[in-house]
Amino acid sequence: MTVSEIRYGTGREALLRAVVDVVAEDGLDALSYRKVAQRAGVNNTLISHHFGSKEALLEAATVWAVQRTQQLADLTLASALDRDFAETLTRIVAEEPNLQVFQYYMILASRRSSELRRIAGNLYESYISMVQNVLVRYGYKPDKATARAVFAALDGLVMQQVTLAERDEILAAVIRLGELIDRR
Repeated sequence: MTVSEIRYGTGREALLRAVVDVVAEDGLDALSYRKVAQRAGVNNTLISHHFGSKEALLEAATVWAVQRTQQLADLTLASALDRDFAETLTRIVAEEPNLQVFQYYMILASRRSSELRRIAGNLYESYISMVQNVLVRYGYKPDKATARAVFAALDGLVMQQVTLAERDEILAAVIRLGELIDRR
């Protein structure tokens, strides 16, 4: 087994992980079948076989990145925005920042592409829906606007962690956000 196989796995999974890493490290404009296949340690014909198009590849990678984030934490915004959630969220971001950076690239690129806008919209809607479920557990009425506002705060904190802030700073801020929501 090669180093690439250990890091990326094989086949479809290897391609999705490679897409995330290429985009997160080099930008969306640098994404090519050749670069992804090389990074994954597979033949580039595998991309067409599994996905058919660059847009389908990006959509699958976006879904995979969201699922991977959730699986790593065993988390779908579990039950509360508490210390456990904050620690899990900041650990995930610290362990695999490329998952988050990739998602931000997809969101920013959605301004230029209606197909990417659909993908980014689905990404945000899934996160906003998860936040809304948590807020209902806190006693809030289902309200997409409030869920969007809370998600925006969390999203901004994650962006700060992958760019400028230390994990401990973000941990404290997520805990504080949960306290503010709980004071309702």
